[in-house]
Amino acid sequence: MKIAIIGGGFMGMTLAYRLGRRGHLVTVFERDKQLGGLATHHDYGPFVWDRFYHCVLPSDTHLIRLLGDIGLGDQLNWRRMLTGFYVDQRFHSVSSGLEFLRFPLVSFWSKMRLAATILYCSRLEDWRRLETIPVEDWLVRTCGRTTYEKLWRPLLLAKLGDNYRRVSAVFIWSYIKRLFLARDASAKREHLGYVSGGYRAVFERLAQLVGMGGGEVRAGVTVTDIAPRPEGGLWVTHDGCPEPFDKVVFTSPVNVLQKIADPNLVHVSGDRTGVEYLGVACAVLVTRKPLVPYYVVNIADQRIPFTGVIGMSNLVSSERELAGYHLTYLPKYVLSTDPFLKEGDESLRRTFSDGLRLMFPELGSGDIESLHVNRAFSVQPLQVLNYSQLVPRVTTKHEDFLVLNTAQFVNATLNNNEVARAVDEFLNEHGGRLEQPSRGGVLVASSSPRPS
Repeated sequence: MKIAIIGGGFMGMTLAYRLGRRGHLVTVFERDKQLGGLATHHDYGPFVWDRFYHCVLPSDTHLIRLLGDIGLGDQLNWRRMLTGFYVDQRFHSVSSGLEFLRFPLVSFWSKMRLAATILYCSRLEDWRRLETIPVEDWLVRTCGRTTYEKLWRPLLLAKLGDNYRRVSAVFIWSYIKRLFLARDASAKREHLGYVSGGYRAVFERLAQLVGMGGGEVRAGVTVTDIAPRPEGGLWVTHDGCPEPFDKVVFTSPVNVLQKIADPNLVHVSGDRTGVEYLGVACAVLVTRKPLVPYYVVNIADQRIPFTGVIGMSNLVSSERELAGYHLTYLPKYVLSTDPFLKEGDESLRRTFSDGLRLMFPELGSGDIESLHVNRAFSVQPLQVLNYSQLVPRVTTKHEDFLVLNTAQFVNATLNNNEVARAVDEFLNEHGGRLEQPSRGGVLVASSSPRPS
């Protein structure tokens, strides 16, 4: 089959590789000049690395299998990571059970209650009932008011601002569940991984394998229209030129789908404007020495204008990957409509620099090689109460047109393992349909929210 895939992010490229291995001739269309979407790379001057921070967890079985399948399994590196907490202008390490017990923010009994909550989240599977409970109410009930006020509320404010009041308990459950699985059960230590060369290497390998299978990856090409062909299959129009395909799989966002897909191909029910998205402005600091010994520092200080400190060079080899420099991400998450995301780079640099001076007064200008600002407007949906009922339901009306995108993720954090999982499940469900010859008929098939 000659198959077009709209979108060259991690989902589109993973799907292209999988379909190519099944013998299909795949063409990927990506409107940006670089592949990758949120997982794309950035030129930091002395080196190239990911635009936003990414890591691999030991529990990321779908992602790890994909890396092995494309020949990068031996390029996956694992390291023990430390976790920090910043409160009252001090850093605290909480990287082991003993350090957690010594953590001064909450009492011993509150810590035991917190540990029980984390264990409960890691084992809880019935997430739907959490959708109806505000995250504040649930955390107060499970951890206690004191722990909530001293620990959880500052973290929720840092992550979501006042929007945390509208978020359901699914939000915190999904994060706890995934991060708990990063811990080595035997050593009680947290291990994380990365691929040598970063996600740039992953996308280069995927593009290479698609090409070796007779397919093609076209970056910097904008698709403007997708329409049915009377004899079967579909027209994909780009640069004013229609091109025929037997099948089309659409992996880009729903708002793009509604703009370019013929109404005879798809119907989107529900109010798409009811789904709010979080965006991120992320300062990326290149320095001559590490800022912190931790991979992640959680910040419980509203004076600091970023959500956390991600010490990427504590995970990634500075010498092998970063030309001897150190790399730190400083993300600030806000609603995608927040004016903060539209401020100029210089304004954002000043904001982040002010926060750096508060947290690291000893950091001198001579220690800094460069400060970059990256931003994305639609990182993940805001999981408000009863979010799964707000998700638009996408119904395809043509047998040769299929939709797979992250809008249907309702109970998981958006990460590349969940994307790889979605591709595997999509092929298990619809792989046979992609094998069938085009007949030009109509087939109604829904793309419902996907519990993981």
